[in-house]
Amino acid sequence: MNDGVSTPVWLHIGPLEIHETVVTTWLIMLVLVVASILLTRRLSLQPGRLQAMLEGVVLTLESAIANADSRNARRLLPLIGTFWIFLPVANLLGVIPGMHSPTRDLSVTAALALVVFFAVHAYGVRQSGLGYFKHYLSPSPILLPFHIISEFTRTVALAIRLFGNIMSLEMAALLILLVAGFLAPVPILMLHIIEALVQAYIFGMLALIYVAGAMQQTTESPITSSSRSTSGAP
Repeated sequence: MNDGVSTPVWLHIGPLEIHETVVTTWLIMLVLVVASILLTRRLSLQPGRLQAMLEGVVLTLESAIANADSRNARRLLPLIGTFWIFLPVANLLGVIPGMHSPTRDLSVTAALALVVFFAVHAYGVRQSGLGYFKHYLSPSPILLPFHIISEFTRTVALAIRLFGNIMSLEMAALLILLVAGFLAPVPILMLHIIEALVQAYIFGMLALIYVAGAMQQTTESPITSSSRSTSGAP
């Protein structure tokens, strides 16, 4: 019996259970990949309406990233743009009757948070080499354990925030529908859509802040930054 929290098993392959979350997650990725291939296979220097709309979406994403880190917007666009495209689709899947958002499963949000965790260090090392890890000893090596704890706690918080919000949103919508029937489906639907988009934006923005922060750790030391702010230098 489905308790409303755990996801149902859709397929058994021997002892292996394939849950609904796995199927819907791979289905979303397949749809997005196929759509990307189909929409970008005939690009031209004189774009039509569809290409102009797609370029507008990409430029909007790049501009949002540039507001946080203008120097590395192009580098961060593939990662953060993927979050801002995948998560709205995944969060909104729960709007379809009989379907559940894969992001209401903690295993999915934990996997996404781990992607952010490893991306932070990968981008940091790519930007500054192994010297990137020196910031863990700044301003004093005594703070090393606190830096490590901070890395893990913010990763856990990133996973639980998205999981908790999407799961509670779906359960609240279900309870209201059970009590009020279908008398108030439109407000609930609008609330679901807005909250799903907001949570997708917050996850992507936090990932952007973490990765951009790692890329700026060694390119601008705290000492340099403070001296600039006190001297008024640009």
